[in-house]
Amino acid sequence: MSQRSNVALEKPAGRSRRGTWSAARTAALVLLSVLYVTQMYPLLWLLIYSLKTNEEILSGSFFSLPHTPQWANYQYAYEAGSYLRYLFNSFFVTAVTLVAVIILSSMVAYAISRFRWRFGQAIMLVFLVGIMIPLQATLLPLMIIFKNLHILNTHLALILPYITFSTPIAVFILSGFMKSLPHELEESAVMDGAGVFRTFLSIILPISRPPIMTVSILTCISIWNEYILAATFISSEKLKTLPFGVYSFVSQYSANYGAIGAFLVLGALPIIIVYFALSEKISKGMVAGAVKG
Repeated sequence: MSQRSNVALEKPAGRSRRGTWSAARTAALVLLSVLYVTQMYPLLWLLIYSLKTNEEILSGSFFSLPHTPQWANYQYAYEAGSYLRYLFNSFFVTAVTLVAVIILSSMVAYAISRFRWRFGQAIMLVFLVGIMIPLQATLLPLMIIFKNLHILNTHLALILPYITFSTPIAVFILSGFMKSLPHELEESAVMDGAGVFRTFLSIILPISRPPIMTVSILTCISIWNEYILAATFISSEKLKTLPFGVYSFVSQYSANYGAIGAFLVLGALPIIIVYFALSEKISKGMVAGAVKG
């Protein structure tokens, strides 16, 4: 009788645990669904927007589907918006900045996280402070400096600030990952006769691919959509980047809103493709970089 009574007493506890787990799972699914909808809706809305006529857009029916999809908006955006020229400029600036950020941040993170030296934490603090500096606060000093250096209205005037503002967060992510690596890796490399640079290039960098992918996509997104610095330092039409393409469809008295939406979709498409192609490695990099701070 006692054994049966114990079994009977254990069943309600098991059910309550199942009920609690089920409620927690349901709440998590609801929260994730809300986040998914809020993140995907702007992209879906922009796609629908790009397929409408000006009359449909100005009618105020934001949630309605287009009566007839205006695929000609994309052709017009591609041709009249000089899409390939702006795309090349954005790609060039982003690629040069990305290569420089990865090289500099990986070397700095390696020195801070793997070497035992006196000013390691102080240097890390300097980079953390760099994350907090707003970009807008540097516009006037940079304008004066670049004017004196005669590099205004060149891609270099964009690349240098982009590297400066992208490196601190890259150092933070990479150093957090490199701190979690066992020191036996370097000890075995030293036993095999490898120097500091050989160890860094042959062992540390290949292992650090996931956080490097994370740094790459974060850097690409921030630079690809950047407008303030580009509008301040670039005036030549031949050097402007993708965010300026929308002005091709705006005149003094009218605007082609459908073409603007189509150009925005074309501008976001390359970075969306890159993100989904690297999504798995990006997730691993974010987790790996959070192991140790």
